Amino acid sequence: MNIAKADGMADGPTTLQFQVVNQVGSLAEALNVLKNCELNMTSIRSLPSPLDPQKYQFYCSIDEKTPEHKIVPALKELEKLGYENCTIVGSKKAPWYPRRKKDLDLFVHKVLECGEELSSDHPGFSDQSYRERRTFICNLSRQYRHGDTIPRIEYLPEEIETWRTVYNKLTSLYPTHACKEHRFIFPLLEANCGYSPDNIPQLQDISNFLQETTGFTLRPVTGLLTPRDFLNGLAFRVFHSTQYIRHSSRPLYTPEPDVCHELLGHVPLFADQEFADFSQEIGLASLGASDEDIEKLASCYWFTVEFGLCKEGDGVKAFGAGLLSSFGELEYCLSDKPKLAPFDPVVASCTSYPITEYQPLYFVAHNFEDAKLKMKEFSRTLKRPFEVWFNPMTSTVETLDSMVSLRNLSSHVKTQSITLNSAIQKMTSQ
Repeated sequence: MNIAKADGMADGPTTLQFQVVNQVGSLAEALNVLKNCELNMTSIRSLPSPLDPQKYQFYCSIDEKTPEHKIVPALKELEKLGYENCTIVGSKKAPWYPRRKKDLDLFVHKVLECGEELSSDHPGFSDQSYRERRTFICNLSRQYRHGDTIPRIEYLPEEIETWRTVYNKLTSLYPTHACKEHRFIFPLLEANCGYSPDNIPQLQDISNFLQETTGFTLRPVTGLLTPRDFLNGLAFRVFHSTQYIRHSSRPLYTPEPDVCHELLGHVPLFADQEFADFSQEIGLASLGASDEDIEKLASCYWFTVEFGLCKEGDGVKAFGAGLLSSFGELEYCLSDKPKLAPFDPVVASCTSYPITEYQPLYFVAHNFEDAKLKMKEFSRTLKRPFEVWFNPMTSTVETLDSMVSLRNLSSHVKTQSITLNSAIQKMTSQ
């Protein structure tokens, strides 16, 4: 059950959304629920479901004087009857945002670019076989829904050769350029997930490993998501990953994220608890954020998760995926050519950056824990009029905008505090 909005800020009456199977009696049953809950409906409209052509999304506008707490019982009753995507749309508090992992199904098909659509300057634009291969892989990814097993790709010899070239180049630099967390985890991926020059690992195997280490999981995607949608996924410790690989004509270059970038650059650090927590912190801050604040958070993500550096001993190492998956920029970022600055979300959020060339400026984090605390503090300055909490027991997000939600969080914190105090007492008594 959701209390949210689909696009932009609400400026009209509250709307109740639900999804029904296109069969006789489905809508009548739902309207009867609204009647029994004494909800005054002012209008109704329907649209085909973006995920299933056999289902329809209905939007029932409720009298604007009706408080949201009176609508919640109707949502619960609809869910009991098997209706899907039951949501209060039109909340005046924030744009729509997912409350559970299953909600990610609602936007994952809305990619901005890439996937099977290639620009004229893409290395594979004129290669019809390559384009057909990308389309095939994207179609497999597009069919994925929450709870499914991630499709396994039987990579072709040419694709493995491209992977091998990238793999060997990058791993030759990792010992001297990658942060210690990446250096520690990479051998674990080789031992547990099939990482090797001769094999492109499968997302499901990696996702299982991450789930056991930090609770992160992977989800296949066909191309670039909007910054809001992508960051929203991180709130649930979900990373959206492509499955196709760059064109073989330029193995050390890609104009968009591909499986090399995702698996060599991003994945290793999602197995580090502090980095995983930091990434989720950015995601949680994005839920219900304004468009302006999404831009700020996307910039913070760019200068950390994608192109971040961190202190290590007396020097600096790379932890950003854009660096760890680019042989040329990984060398460049630790040279004397770029400028370095201490990581400060306030500054990073307002700093512009180039997309098609090496970065002229990199931000240096003291460590992941410090970066997480700074992001937490920064998120408090955003305009969102409420806080959210990720419930690790249910993997759902709860909005802290009522006494009930505050009591739920307080109870959880109290239980954890009791456990912590008990552990401390037992350790000190030994």
